[in-house]
Amino acid sequence: MSINSPIIKNFEKFINRLEEILDLEKTIIIRDAAIKRFELCFDLSWKSVKVYAKKEGIECASPRSCFKTAFQLKLIDYNDQWLAMIDDRNLSAHLYSEEHADQIYDNLPDYLELFKKLFSKFKN
Repeated sequence: MSINSPIIKNFEKFINRLEEILDLEKTIIIRDAAIKRFELCFDLSWKSVKVYAKKEGIECASPRSCFKTAFQLKLIDYNDQWLAMIDDRNLSAHLYSEEHADQIYDNLPDYLELFKKLFSKFKN
């Protein structure tokens, strides 16, 4: 089901922005900007699921419940990385450690691929 939604369109835009910054050589500024783009992409991902689910007559209200719904709707495959992503998003909101920032940054290429796979389901 193709859905014309500003949230889903913005999700695509931020997937592209996250990919763009991950192609650059890592510096502290690039790392921090990439994490911010990840945060925005993450928020748009679960909100896109929320929009899609609502069209299917299903309500979800949080990242965890929306990703569970996405799995039930076969928008995503079961993957522990979705749960790790939720944890990294929560951690990124309270980052006070270079070590944690580096750990999150190192996970971003995997998360980008999950975002791309999810978005591809919205275009079908």
